[in-house]
Amino acid sequence: MRKLKVAFYTLGCRMNQFETSGLEEKFEKKGFDITDFKDKADVYIVNTCTVTNDADRTSRKILRQAKRRNPNSIVVATGCYAQVSPDKLADIEEIDLVIGNSHKEDVYEIVENYINERKKEKVYIENIFRLNQFKTFQISTFYEGARPILKVQEGCNSFCSFCIIPFARGKVRSGKIDNIKEQVKILVSRGFKEIVLTGTQLSQFGYDRREGYLYDLLKELVKIEGLYRIRLSSMGINELDDNLIDFITSEEKIAPHFHLSIQSASNKVLKDMKRNYTVEEYMEKVFKIVEKRKETAIGTDVITGFPTETEEDFEESYNNLKKIPFAYMHIFTYSERKGTSAEKFGDTVFPQEKKRRTNILIKLSEEKNLNFRRRFLNKELEVLVISKRDKYKVGITGNYIHIKFISDKNTNEITKVKLKSIGVEREDNFGEEVL
Repeated sequence: MRKLKVAFYTLGCRMNQFETSGLEEKFEKKGFDITDFKDKADVYIVNTCTVTNDADRTSRKILRQAKRRNPNSIVVATGCYAQVSPDKLADIEEIDLVIGNSHKEDVYEIVENYINERKKEKVYIENIFRLNQFKTFQISTFYEGARPILKVQEGCNSFCSFCIIPFARGKVRSGKIDNIKEQVKILVSRGFKEIVLTGTQLSQFGYDRREGYLYDLLKELVKIEGLYRIRLSSMGINELDDNLIDFITSEEKIAPHFHLSIQSASNKVLKDMKRNYTVEEYMEKVFKIVEKRKETAIGTDVITGFPTETEEDFEESYNNLKKIPFAYMHIFTYSERKGTSAEKFGDTVFPQEKKRRTNILIKLSEEKNLNFRRRFLNKELEVLVISKRDKYKVGITGNYIHIKFISDKNTNEITKVKLKSIGVEREDNFGEEVL
């Protein structure tokens, strides 16, 4: 009997990437062959995203493409779009199964039941806010390459007015520190040097238990022998207290790279977004971090065209963003999400005006990133080799500078590189290994 083939496609965040890896490992252990999504497969699983309308459209397009690739295949929609809009996906004839985040750990069992015709239900979902326990995949063998992602927290208690994610991921649930330590030790024993910790709102780790917060987790993880570097995914500024800031800026094992979403640099717009901080409070914490660890890369997210963002608000935001020492900015155009409190404002900014504001901020981000990388020209930087590209190895610094260089080093080895030139693109930098 031939082995069945399964193919995966992941949209969206690092947490989705982690969960796809967990599903891949589970299917492989159960006897499936993992194949490329462009190939003909028996089962296609799309881990969807719903952060914007564009993400929804892309998810639907990818799912339909899968069925066209093999009309006899089983096409599965899982992830955030499946959780938030199961009925919309269930109405698409090319989709056989809709499995929400509430059942993501059961995807293999649901597919197996479907194949064996024991169950022919199409939608598997429950109210995400009823979930009180943190669930995850215990990944041990599947990761290849470098920089494995480890989910340690899920859910968000913030309910920003524009954001659909709490409805897709639920309230905050956190992993147990001892369990996370064991997962990290397994990954380190396999030769991985850098672990990327991720969550829906990583800085809210432990908020469900009201003990054992991110600070406590990091203090335990840095003790693990052989662990070279911990990189933190996106965090909220509200949860960064003095203890946590002092620790992440003084501990060498914590990568000096922090993604701190601001979303707007206008106080009026921030209030309408329900972000619960001011521009001044955000800037105070960012400048404190950069002052304590000067090589730090600060990344952020900014939304343009929020319904209450006037031209004056945008100008204020732009001028404030120029003052903040960002290494890069991810710019998103506002997308109205049904069910969020911002829906009451309507979608009032004209599309061409949204596009204009987005282009202005993209240009600012490019300038900031070039200026950030220029600071390190002709300096020796310690890098972790993460991949090979043509004749070059690609390494990444703690502060998120990617450098291509010629070397005999293997993936997951550490070396020193002098940065010799920077490119227009963020990852198009060349260096020379220091022997």
